[in-house]
Amino acid sequence: MPDLLIELFSEEIPARMQAKASDDLKKLVTNGLVDAGLTYASAGAFATPRRLTLAVEGLLANSPAVREERKGPKVGAPDAAVEGFCRGAGVSREDLVARDTGKGEVWFAVIDKPGRPAAEIVAEVLEGTIRSFPWPKSMRWGAGSLRWVRPLHSILCLLTGDDGAEVVPLSVEGIEAGNVTRGHRFLAPEPFSVTSFEDYEAKLKRAKVLLRPEERREVIRGEADAQAFAKGLEVVADEGLLSEIAGLVEWPVVLLGRIEDQFLDLPPEVLQTSMKEHQKFLSLRNPKTGRIEGFVTVANTEAADGGATILAGNQKVLAARLADAKFFWENDLRVAKAGMGDWLESLEQVTFHNKLGSVKDKIDRVVALAKEIAPMVGADPDMAAEAARVAKADLASEMVYEFPELQGLMGRYYAAEAGLPAEVAAACQDHYAPLGPSDAVPTAPVSVAVALAEKLDTLTGFWAIDEKPTGSKDPFALRRAALGVIRTLLSNSTRLSVVDQCVAAYSIFAVQQNRQRQDAFEKTLDAADKVQAEALGIPVEDFKEMMIDVDNQVLEAQIASDGVLPVVSDAVSGPLGNLTSDLLSFLHDRLKVHLRDEGIRHDVIDACLAMPNADDLTLLVKRATVLSDTLKTEDGENLIQGYKRANNILTQAEEKDGVEYSFGADVKFAETEEEKALFAALDTAEARIAPAMEQEDFSTAMSAMASLRQPIDAFFEAVQINAESEVLRRNRLNLLSRIRTICLSVADLNRIEG
Repeated sequence: MPDLLIELFSEEIPARMQAKASDDLKKLVTNGLVDAGLTYASAGAFATPRRLTLAVEGLLANSPAVREERKGPKVGAPDAAVEGFCRGAGVSREDLVARDTGKGEVWFAVIDKPGRPAAEIVAEVLEGTIRSFPWPKSMRWGAGSLRWVRPLHSILCLLTGDDGAEVVPLSVEGIEAGNVTRGHRFLAPEPFSVTSFEDYEAKLKRAKVLLRPEERREVIRGEADAQAFAKGLEVVADEGLLSEIAGLVEWPVVLLGRIEDQFLDLPPEVLQTSMKEHQKFLSLRNPKTGRIEGFVTVANTEAADGGATILAGNQKVLAARLADAKFFWENDLRVAKAGMGDWLESLEQVTFHNKLGSVKDKIDRVVALAKEIAPMVGADPDMAAEAARVAKADLASEMVYEFPELQGLMGRYYAAEAGLPAEVAAACQDHYAPLGPSDAVPTAPVSVAVALAEKLDTLTGFWAIDEKPTGSKDPFALRRAALGVIRTLLSNSTRLSVVDQCVAAYSIFAVQQNRQRQDAFEKTLDAADKVQAEALGIPVEDFKEMMIDVDNQVLEAQIASDGVLPVVSDAVSGPLGNLTSDLLSFLHDRLKVHLRDEGIRHDVIDACLAMPNADDLTLLVKRATVLSDTLKTEDGENLIQGYKRANNILTQAEEKDGVEYSFGADVKFAETEEEKALFAALDTAEARIAPAMEQEDFSTAMSAMASLRQPIDAFFEAVQINAESEVLRRNRLNLLSRIRTICLSVADLNRIEG
């Protein structure tokens, strides 16, 4: 069984595309081979800046012969139908076979497909792969029509078996496949031939090319750590940047440099971000001081002077970059120390969304909502309002304009420089969190208040203007905002009504919109009132007040009609109840995804969602967790079966009799010991469940409910529900109703599957 080696050699492939490109090459080629009948033992794909490589082991030498039968029209069918079938099957009419299928004779075509050699199939699959390769961006060059990420120079395609290596005959746009490749562009540019994957990888290494990305990554990591340790420094971990650097070099040479003293007072995050974004440098930290004092750059060549010239050039460019950063920092500090008022004013001119106003409008809404939420999370309302007021001020700073990824973080520095409390400064950084599922959530009360207010305002605002996520589209990251609300509430065990806060957010938004509408209306009057007042023969101020009164009467009529404070926008038409219900449903959907990852089934969550206070997400999760744990026990699992049996019998009887059996079960009509025992068990469980539910002690309530499993099972085994005596039958149906009522007081068990 031969092995296959493919290399597609080109100009530099962007580092961000290499991992996916190697995966795509493996998937497209191996899928194509399998579809053509060539199975294989294993396959591996690799990428360097100038090549994509695929190695396939244990490939079949030939595809197997295949016999296929196709069922056609009935014997005696019109000639046109038979001939059409023959054309589709690729056979002549004489080759058809008539067979009796039990429903008459039918024509069958027997198609024999002989096996094909691997080289022929590989050439066909590889050419199709090259011509249809899914690069995010591609280009054409010269006079050809082939598209590739960068000009493709050569194709290496070998089948290596026991009798040696064979070049697969293949030509794409004049590029002939061969057994030749090249090493490092500068250190070993001469071409060389290979005979197998092992030979190929070994010769590449001798030609100063490390084929495997993970090997290049570990070389960089190990050398950087060693050199940093020798200088008394440590490398700041950044796996994403390390992988990107490994995609920029074929022969990594690690060089360490120092940052000039004049830049060491810059915030460490500024130094890291500037070096990462502009230079692709790893940062070096002094473990004693925590300052960023050096950098790691990785060259793609071995210089005669040991890299001194390369390092000097990099340090010169870095100094220019950091000089810019220092300039931004010093300018921003002057504004921050003056209270950041200039930034806040400038944000009036920055649009947050054309239907939701400016960033300053959003800040004003968040300030009001944070003040509402603060007491519920143990924060001082005035401090929460102050934190919300300055939390987004850094968006107008020069540093954040240059490095948007530093928003929030720079806000913390600027708030501290402005002399604001530490809690306010922390909220400036934390109010965006969490940005992802693995991000830490804010825990300080002021930060929690502002973070919740920011996200609830965003969600409510976009719901109010009907800009909800659809399918896979979520341009305003509303799913992330919802998950942020959920994680913040759950991580801090915060108890609040999401619906109440959405109503508060909507009301704040509506008041703001109506105030702005009235301001705009008054400005319009300023332009027209003089002419119209003169026409009516009344003073200008009297005319203006009259028009404002008319406008307010229209607004009050709208409020009375809708039952809510309206937002003056064509996009908002439904009552507030619909908005909050829909938004709560969206949050519940996000919660289901979040809890599914923690092992809680969706039907368990549904059973708890049907209970009161479902907009208190912390309480909801507490209930769902206990119910989930209960259902994992034998008593809990069997109780569900007993409950469903009782509910099914009761439901059928109520439909048949046209009455509701919801009261009147009396132990004096009990005939069997099992029936009497169930009465006693229900009394005991009810006495435990009712106070437990009032105290939100779900563990006790669920435990009491699960204890009913055995008496319910015994009751069904010993008692016939539909007794001949109508009195006994009604009493037993009312007893089943007690089971249903008690169980449903804990959770809606009807929603539990199975």
